[in-house]
Amino acid sequence: MTGALVHAAAVALALAPANAGAARAPVRLTAAPARVMLAGGSRASVRVSNFGTKRVLVDVSRAGFALDLRGRPEIVRNGGARSARAWLTFRPAHFVLGPQASAALVVSSTLPRHAEPGDHDALVLLTTHAVGAARVAVRLRMGVVVVIRAPGKVVRLVDLRGARVTGARRRRRLELVVANRGNVTESLRHPRAVLSFRRSGRWAATLASNSRDLRPQTSGLVEFRLPAKLHGVMTARIVVPGDAGRSALRRTYRLRL
Repeated sequence: MTGALVHAAAVALALAPANAGAARAPVRLTAAPARVMLAGGSRASVRVSNFGTKRVLVDVSRAGFALDLRGRPEIVRNGGARSARAWLTFRPAHFVLGPQASAALVVSSTLPRHAEPGDHDALVLLTTHAVGAARVAVRLRMGVVVVIRAPGKVVRLVDLRGARVTGARRRRRLELVVANRGNVTESLRHPRAVLSFRRSGRWAATLASNSRDLRPQTSGLVEFRLPAKLHGVMTARIVVPGDAGRSALRRTYRLRL
């Protein structure tokens, strides 16, 4: 899984005056690591730091985690069938951080009996509040993605499905549907598409897409930006490079641009 979810209800840096230059934000919270991988029932420590100028109270909670079709992270109520929300515990549940201070947050998992093998995920949410009479103009919320791998057979099965052209002119996109029918999160690193004119076979363009993650038993889109001046009937050869334990994915499509 690439990086981690950092979902901000508001951005503290935006509160700084326009002429503040290098002035620090009142609240600037970080968590390291921002993504935690737990094997079965285990625990890990996350270091939470406040690089802002104000003292803040941090409340810790848990939530479901999802990715939308384009791979953008979302906070959801339960997270669906593969949610690990109910498996997570943490301590402390509340703590105060002064400016330039840090604290250790211990995240633990307890697997239920007969847990389905593979990856299950959830979020540990960190929410800031003002301390005492102090007033912080923004409440910041960020999430640490926690992935728990339950023991058992790992199934890796990813399919490249349909492709289509959407949008118009400078906003045209080649959208590829990818389905993860396995039981672990798949990282789709640096997908690329090579376009050639179908009649002549002459190369037309090589397109690159951003890397993204695909949770188990879900589908998503990989998007390629199309050059505005490229037109005609094309052959698109799409390749998603292999990852640890998974071979490269390849498929060819016929497109009309």
